Amino acid sequence: MRTTRAALRSAYRGALETLDVIVARDPSVTGRAEALLHPTALVVAGHRVGHALHRAGRRRSARAVSALTKVLSGGVEIHPGAEIGRRFFIDHGAGTVIGETAVIGDDVSVFHQVTLGSLGWWNDRARESGERRHPKLGNGVTVGAAATLLGPITIGDDALIGATALVMTDVPKGARAHAPQALVDNRMPTMDWEGEQ
Repeated sequence: MRTTRAALRSAYRGALETLDVIVARDPSVTGRAEALLHPTALVVAGHRVGHALHRAGRRRSARAVSALTKVLSGGVEIHPGAEIGRRFFIDHGAGTVIGETAVIGDDVSVFHQVTLGSLGWWNDRARESGERRHPKLGNGVTVGAAATLLGPITIGDDALIGATALVMTDVPKGARAHAPQALVDNRMPTMDWEGEQ
């Protein structure tokens, strides 16, 4: 009975912490009541349940919870085997994919369409059973929209991964990994419609 009460108290504290993180990191959310409707609240709650089932060996049930969470969240897919720390935040969330052996530290923020993936099943089949195939993100990492992190790489604490970056190597603590920026050409294009058919 004490174990159940302790687990419920811990879950309650974790839920409040998640709501507070949403309020702190999303300027459009004004309080805990509104934060309940944020995708992060559903995704984190669903993952916590799915991860507990996965660890208990109830893999099909864990997958079912993960699939339901994906549908209800508008497309956030987190494998129930992924390890996610405290105060995790997904802004917008749509299209986010986090693989089975991904490890995410505390205070991590991820934007929409981020992939924490492997290098492909053809490579994964060659790995030893239980070997990590997905990225490990340290504490305080921020991953920008549409960034793709592949393989058993490690992203150091407080690193920043820019939007649309493709990262396949380790990133040191506090470093920044950016995708090339678009070049702005101030010349006006010429429109020669004559002669076109």
